[in-house]
Amino acid sequence: MSQTVRGVISRAKKQPIELVDIVIPDPGPGEVVVDIIACGVCHTDLTYREGGINDEYPFLLGHEAAGTVESVGEGVTHVAPGDFVILNWRAVCGECRACKRGRPHLCFDTFNATQKMTLTDGTELTPALGIGAFADKTLVHERQCTKVDSEADPAVAGLLGCGVMAGIGAAINTGGVTRDDTVAVIGCGGVGDAAIAGAALVGAKRIIAVDTDNKKLHWAREFGATHTINARDLDAVETIQDLTDGFGADVVIDAVGRPETWKQAFYARDLAGTVVLVGVPTPDMTLEMPLIDFFSHGGSLKSSWYGDCLPERDFPTLISLYLQGRLPLEKFVTERIGLDQIEDAFHKMHSGEVLRSVVVLK
Repeated sequence: MSQTVRGVISRAKKQPIELVDIVIPDPGPGEVVVDIIACGVCHTDLTYREGGINDEYPFLLGHEAAGTVESVGEGVTHVAPGDFVILNWRAVCGECRACKRGRPHLCFDTFNATQKMTLTDGTELTPALGIGAFADKTLVHERQCTKVDSEADPAVAGLLGCGVMAGIGAAINTGGVTRDDTVAVIGCGGVGDAAIAGAALVGAKRIIAVDTDNKKLHWAREFGATHTINARDLDAVETIQDLTDGFGADVVIDAVGRPETWKQAFYARDLAGTVVLVGVPTPDMTLEMPLIDFFSHGGSLKSSWYGDCLPERDFPTLISLYLQGRLPLEKFVTERIGLDQIEDAFHKMHSGEVLRSVVVLK
């Protein structure tokens, strides 16, 4: 039997979100129904509402989620009812050309549930990032569920489902930050601070945080930044070079995703350093730079998708480090809210008042 639960949808571009009844079908082959305990409010959810992803309205929002497996469909072996899981939006297929070349973090054919969740009138919903977790329950593919230690606070654990993993992975997986590296992070919201936490975790000797908001720079220090630069007051590139004996940082992470911040990252790195773009640009943004500058620098220019993570590898490890007190994931949770407070959370996020608002349902 299908079941009717509460869910938060975006019905039309730039219109206020709505808390409505939605219908969750029984899980089919390879599918799982997850009882959502907590779900973070991510900027990507706002981007869906604003029409920045696509126009496949109505959207069922929410994707940074943790919960308990309620029921499973035919053939499911990956998880079982009662398992505590974090949901992920890159459930790798194992068969595409990226997977077969040993690069599953770049999988081109990730799994989602086959059946559609709907409104009570039968209108099909498009779940955000294939998840749709601003709801009491959701339907996903079994590979979108990663089992982790149930001792973890669900409000904390769920954040690995997107932004926090994106930042930590940008530093460790994509940027390859190691002990004694100097790292600069441009943009100190949730993703940027997660990159700082990741760099601190692996022992970077100098971590330089760049933002235009002193509150965010204060947060950055709490996650391990050793130096801060307010880009309204100081030239970010010159200051990073001054802090690195004129050479530039070994790894510079752009957690903003704008042409001007990417250029800062490029010129603030050492000649053989690495630039990592993890902030998401909009489709209309373009970049114009002298080609000779690319030629005259070595190193690497990289984009980081979801922190180049493998959920089965990375989520349990990071939860273990959090439970040991070695990774301060709890600091990302600014406030805990209900399903009816998400619109207000969007405003707080946009104005920089919070790192993460987390919807707690249980």
